[in-house]
Amino acid sequence: MDDRTDLFTIGQLATRTGLSVRTIRFWSDSGVVPPTDRSHGGYRLYDTEAVARLDLVRTLRELGVDLDTVTRVLREQVTLADVARTHVRAIDAEIRTLRLRRAVLTSVARRGSTTEEMRLMNKMARLSAVERQRVIDEFVDETFADLAPDAPGAHIGKAMRALPADLPDEPSAAQVDAWVELAELVADADFRARVREMAVTGAQGEQLVASPDPTRVIEHAGTAVAAGVAPESAQGKEILDRIVSADLPADQREALADQIDRFTDRRVERYWQLMAILNGQEPFPLAAPSMEWFAAALRAHA
Repeated sequence: MDDRTDLFTIGQLATRTGLSVRTIRFWSDSGVVPPTDRSHGGYRLYDTEAVARLDLVRTLRELGVDLDTVTRVLREQVTLADVARTHVRAIDAEIRTLRLRRAVLTSVARRGSTTEEMRLMNKMARLSAVERQRVIDEFVDETFADLAPDAPGAHIGKAMRALPADLPDEPSAAQVDAWVELAELVADADFRARVREMAVTGAQGEQLVASPDPTRVIEHAGTAVAAGVAPESAQGKEILDRIVSADLPADQREALADQIDRFTDRRVERYWQLMAILNGQEPFPLAAPSMEWFAAALRAHA
């Protein structure tokens, strides 16, 4: 038998290629592998080029290429390299989707979420990078409206826009949780009002009271918080005296406490923590509880 001249029936072609007769007939009807000729009885006949075409079609289909694109490749309307590049991007997108689903389901299993929580989590996590950034931009634009870009405190708005371009290819359950919590936080009217209050106060450029080194406050006040020391107690005064001078006048203590209260908020600090998680950074320890203790101690011992 000379493969260059002999023709094959669909049955013979199926035996030669390992494909089913039904598949070959379908691809033939679709125009992907048209018959070379027909027998006197009207049966389709195929040459050896059809064998090669069928092998290519099978390979492309197994790689997920749709039949229309396969046809365009065979007709040389598009190159195989172009098709490969397109499908690499499609596969990458599918992989990201699957990893995201896994992260959401892992988070749901860990949290014991309700159906509604799972729906919200999946919806928020699947937002595109542009859509996620829009959520944050709308929050910042509303909160910092009418503040001059160069005003003191306006830099907070710029920093608050600093979302990562995209969730990682393999977002952790913690990152999925962080994004959902962040979206809920910036939608909260009380939170927006609090950030606005802090921004406006900072933008007014009022004279701030000299404050001790924050690391010293966190070191000593943080120890007091962890040990459950009451700010108004005698032990609380001893700890306070390690942070500020015992001779600090009462009016300055009150002013410093007021200043701490204006610029300390656990939810705002949580915002920065969530940003850190989304950017793949280790969440930093909260300073707000230490600052709150410090302000209470200042008032108690004024």
